[in-house]
Amino acid sequence: MVNKEIEINGKLLKISTGQVAKQSAGSVIVSYGETTIIAAVNAAREMREDIDFFPLQVEYRERHYAGGKIPGGFFKREARPSEREILTSRLTDRPIRPLFPKSFKFETQVIITVLTTDGDNPADVLAGVGASAALMVSDIPWNGPIATVRLAKVDENFIVNPTREQMEESSMELVVSGNKDTIVMVEGEADLISEDVFLDALKFAHEDIKKIIALQEEVAKEVNLDKREIPEEKANDELNAAVDKAIGDKINDIIQVADKAERELATSELHQNIFQTLEEQFPDDEKEINKHIDDKFKIAFRNKVLDTGVRSDGRSTTDIRDITINPSFLPRTHGSVLFTRGETQALVVTTLGSKRDEQIIDSMDEDYKKNYYLHYNFPPYCVGEVGRVGFTSRREVGHGNLAERALKPIMPDYDDFPYTIRIVSEIMESNGSSSMASVCGGSLALMDSGCPLKEHVAGIAMGLILDGDRHAVLSDILGAEDHLGDMDFKVAGTKDGISAIQLDLKIEGISFELLEEALEQARLGRLHILDKMNSALSEPSEISDYAPKIVSFSINPDKIGGLIGPGGKTIKKIIADTECDVNVDDDGLVTISGVDKVRLDEAAEIVKAVTLDPEVGMEFDGVVTSLMTFGAFVEIVPGKEGLVHISEMDWKRTDKVEDVCKPGDKMKVKLIKVDDQGRLDLSRKALMEKPEGYVEPPPRNRDGGRGGRGGRFGGGRRDNRSSNRKKRF
Repeated sequence: MVNKEIEINGKLLKISTGQVAKQSAGSVIVSYGETTIIAAVNAAREMREDIDFFPLQVEYRERHYAGGKIPGGFFKREARPSEREILTSRLTDRPIRPLFPKSFKFETQVIITVLTTDGDNPADVLAGVGASAALMVSDIPWNGPIATVRLAKVDENFIVNPTREQMEESSMELVVSGNKDTIVMVEGEADLISEDVFLDALKFAHEDIKKIIALQEEVAKEVNLDKREIPEEKANDELNAAVDKAIGDKINDIIQVADKAERELATSELHQNIFQTLEEQFPDDEKEINKHIDDKFKIAFRNKVLDTGVRSDGRSTTDIRDITINPSFLPRTHGSVLFTRGETQALVVTTLGSKRDEQIIDSMDEDYKKNYYLHYNFPPYCVGEVGRVGFTSRREVGHGNLAERALKPIMPDYDDFPYTIRIVSEIMESNGSSSMASVCGGSLALMDSGCPLKEHVAGIAMGLILDGDRHAVLSDILGAEDHLGDMDFKVAGTKDGISAIQLDLKIEGISFELLEEALEQARLGRLHILDKMNSALSEPSEISDYAPKIVSFSINPDKIGGLIGPGGKTIKKIIADTECDVNVDDDGLVTISGVDKVRLDEAAEIVKAVTLDPEVGMEFDGVVTSLMTFGAFVEIVPGKEGLVHISEMDWKRTDKVEDVCKPGDKMKVKLIKVDDQGRLDLSRKALMEKPEGYVEPPPRNRDGGRGGRGGRFGGGRRDNRSSNRKKRF
């Protein structure tokens, strides 16, 4: 058993191996504070000959017991992975995937399970450390280690692996992975930070990344396990020469075709023609022939950009594709836009909802609600393919989350715009950077819905082709440039700074100098896109007639119980009577939503009436609820009643209450007294004109009989009320 530890930001990061999951190829337990995960890795012994990609599966799972909770739902156990689990799985996968040998085609699985959480130190960054450490102590060939940290910025100070409380105060949240030399993956959000601050943050994070890497190397050195031998890929010189001869200059012609569909069709036909030409000579080598053709395509594609600075669609390395924007594209929706950039197109729709539409998140350490969320859909038709339509893919979850985070800094405060906001991005066409099209379209659709945005957010995807000392940073990359290049660097923000960022590499790292160049080029591209967006829509539209009307105000938290009523009776009655949704938070914030403005105002008036403190002299339009021999109970607002004594029914003598009213009658009354128990005395006659020549009659006998309040009150005096009197809130 091996145990190593290091201090990061005042807390111990511990890595141990050799105690649990010993049948795995490699396993470690990683803890930070009192948050603990186990990471286990395994790889198949038989290589997959039928695939041309690396079959890596990374699964991050949270257990509710880790936070001392039992899962909700009928089955009371964890089911499909949550959005956070999917995002963390992707976050762990991306930095480790490029470091496997290219010839390693063995199915490999990394499983990370959260065992404990202290609620203060998130487990997601431990997943990256655990995956790397488990691979390091296994026999699986891998060019690691890497380490992952979270970075915050509070009061101009960078903090590595901040607490949740520090994150609440932070102006940025970055998850950064790196090796000993540089950064290999970044994802995060920020409150419009500058490019210089972002670079400084990465450099700061890298210092602690190097410390965690050294810790992993110490663990691996003590375990001292030999790595598997990798089967060498033997080049078939005869086949390669035959393919080269058959291809001739055809590839150079194809890579200059600007239209994606035409280029893909020409590429497919080339594959078929070359194999048909060589089938007799190499009948069993179709896979090798296609692989060599793809390799030739990649080399030619990259060399064209590096040699000429001109890309396959004729653009320079800094050019942005043509942009067209169609606001209010759909009728009846609350806000919509069709955003098109080259051959990438997103139809983005904003829907405004009430507080009932908030998304409820059930996690292992805390349950919370979201009143803003963005969903991204990538149907197979957007790339002209036939594909499976079913559950949301990991890619869709990841792209939607990135776009959601990008727009967060410009979202209005809930107090200023009390709607739940859902944005949906439907990708109509895709040829690179559909997630950034979703950012642009999302910002425009928000403004089209009437959301009071002060400025737009735009997103751009940057690429990189790196060959020795030569490199080219590409703005607004195509799908082919993403596939054949070395970097996918997505940057979103306003004219003032960065709001979200995601860096993925297919190589083992790039220098900070290249990152700086890419960031500056992205900034210029972002400003160009923002100009186009502002030309199309620069001011919020009027809120749609089809959107719900919402009003919100605060009440005394002590009045919440009265508003809700016993068993929810009062609030349910308000909802039923006004056909509006009524919600109240623990802090007393009331949100009312409905389609009809008149009914909305009616509901608001009722809520305010129910929660006010009645004062003597106030007048009410009440409803008689029940009759007694001594008077009538009148509901002045939902859930709040008072008594109109028989002597307060009329200026003239009333012998029977039934002669004046019956249950269900409306009655205008005035509050004339509130006793020390909060009970209300009402008067009907106080709002009636006193008859001319009126003479005050002798007082009724209040000690019983017809004139008293006997019966259910025990016949006591007016100031000696029985505790059995009907409770009035």
